[in-house]
Amino acid sequence: MIYTGYIDFWFQDVPLVERVARFARLGIRPIDIWMWRSNGAVLMDDVAAACRESGCYINSTFDESAGSLTDANDHAHCIDAWAESLELAQRWGVKHLFIFSEQIDPFMPPAGVTSDINGWSRHPSRNYSPEEKYANFLAGVSRVMELVEKTDVVVWLEALNTYHLQGPITIHTHALAADAVRRINHPQFRMTFDCYHQQRTAGNLIYGLNEYRGLYDSVHVGDVPTRQEPGTGEINFLNIARTLKALNYDADGRGLIGLEFAPSTNEAEALARVRRLFEDDS
Repeated sequence: MIYTGYIDFWFQDVPLVERVARFARLGIRPIDIWMWRSNGAVLMDDVAAACRESGCYINSTFDESAGSLTDANDHAHCIDAWAESLELAQRWGVKHLFIFSEQIDPFMPPAGVTSDINGWSRHPSRNYSPEEKYANFLAGVSRVMELVEKTDVVVWLEALNTYHLQGPITIHTHALAADAVRRINHPQFRMTFDCYHQQRTAGNLIYGLNEYRGLYDSVHVGDVPTRQEPGTGEINFLNIARTLKALNYDADGRGLIGLEFAPSTNEAEALARVRRLFEDDS
């Protein structure tokens, strides 16, 4: 297995750039980073440089302001944002860019108020039916892929949960993500199987792993409800690991496991816990 380290979740006691070397010391080379636009191009340049110095690379990122592909009136903005992301991805050596169906705007609760809501899907410019939104999404993705295929970047479609993220989210289950990947039918358009998001929204994890094998390139293993490492919550990751072994997911030694969670104790212990699950031959 190849473990990809989510820099936003791990080693939060040090600045972002310094976390790269911490991952390298654990033997994790692919680095995932959220929201390149909020981090800024200068900081992303520094992360890319730190990766080169440590023998790491930026595995994935995404533009949190790329617009809503489900809204035809937002497509011009989406295409411009994607052109910029692809140009910068090549500069930083990014392997994968995430794509989502809607623009998610952060939710900022009032001072002193805690909330499980992380954001809202942006209201579309008109009252599209669900079928129209899905058709808009497929049309928009097709235009994005015309740009992508001029690069070596692979686009990962991720289904987002409707627990933390409020409002209509068109691609909210892995069934819908898989359908879109099959319809677009492009070698650079794949899906990622996020156990945390799927469990929050619909469950059916083992069914999905089996049904959509061949469509996903990465499996994310945050547990529910706290989004910490496997074994801290309700997901039966032992059976997830057994399913992936039965599917020969790591046949070539390149099965990606995304560590998109906050360690409950420390990073070394969390990684050891994941390895025991996914590398035990029993």
